[in-house]
Amino acid sequence: MIIRTAARRRAAATAATACALAVALTACSGTTKDSAEKDTTNAGTAAKADPNAPLKKGLKLAFLPKQINNPYEKIVDEAGIAAAEEYGATGKEVGPSDASASSQVSYINTLIQQRQDAILIAANDPNAVCGPLKQAMKKDIKVVAYDSDTAKDCRQLFINQASSEEIGRSLVQHLGEQIGYQGKIAILSATQNATNQNTWIEFMKDELKLPKYKNMQLVKVAYGDDADQKSFQQTQGLLQAYPDLKGIISPTTVGIAAAARYLGDSSYKGKVVLNGLGTPNQMRKYVKDGTVEQFSLWNPEELGYLGSYAAAALASGQITGAEGEKFKAGKLGEYTIGKDGEVILGEPTVFNKQNIDKFDF
Repeated sequence: MIIRTAARRRAAATAATACALAVALTACSGTTKDSAEKDTTNAGTAAKADPNAPLKKGLKLAFLPKQINNPYEKIVDEAGIAAAEEYGATGKEVGPSDASASSQVSYINTLIQQRQDAILIAANDPNAVCGPLKQAMKKDIKVVAYDSDTAKDCRQLFINQASSEEIGRSLVQHLGEQIGYQGKIAILSATQNATNQNTWIEFMKDELKLPKYKNMQLVKVAYGDDADQKSFQQTQGLLQAYPDLKGIISPTTVGIAAAARYLGDSSYKGKVVLNGLGTPNQMRKYVKDGTVEQFSLWNPEELGYLGSYAAAALASGQITGAEGEKFKAGKLGEYTIGKDGEVILGEPTVFNKQNIDKFDF
């Protein structure tokens, strides 16, 4: 587990929020007719927070990942569901088997009908889910985005893994060091509409404009749609199109694992540097056999845990989603809500041969 003190978390959240300002992207019980008609889409304006309110018992939380069979998001959601048990709530995970832009809409509608107290969503598209999410908020169902944000007016909070700028720039910085700041590189992303991926990629491109990267060339951004086989094929296609490729950045756990599998069994092993975001359990074999030197990630269990407590704090009236409000997230300590309802978990960890066996997720 990644262990940080509450004080360090608050400091990291404050600093990371400043970075995040550059990113301009972007069924409940006891609902009355009056509350259903009240528009609560503007977080923090229609209600007043009571930081001393206890967490309500019996809350119902639903986690809606990009796709139900994504191993990374399974870790996040299961941790959030387990956290709900700590404060007397129940949680569940529902979602589509594909990560298309509109695939989550029908699930949101069903969750509204089921009168959930909170919906936690990793959005496949920042805007495609907005209509039903706004309907959920009008019915006093709290909406928390995590991992991949919705448009800002379609949720009360966004639980961000780390500063988007830090993630994007650090991936380019790591790869640049590994290839000596020379050669062609490519990016293997998830879906074309994924908010988090596109935000990180914009910061990657901005980082590449700095003078020290003048001899590095981004030749293509490929999309594997967070599907293992398609990501594998996209890796193959990149190397066929650019046989002199020096490095690949894959900021998706599905993509980096598929790319590592292809590289590990090809003549490119040890010649093409692969970096990006992955889980230790997925990537351990590729680090140990020399296919991958290093990769990064935050602790997905902590991300789900934080999201769960944030949703409970919203549903209990402790917070409304307004900037500056504070809430306690169990064993993780206290967090402060930043601009546009963003809460940042903390800084990512770099995994390599020296430390990978210390982690199990």
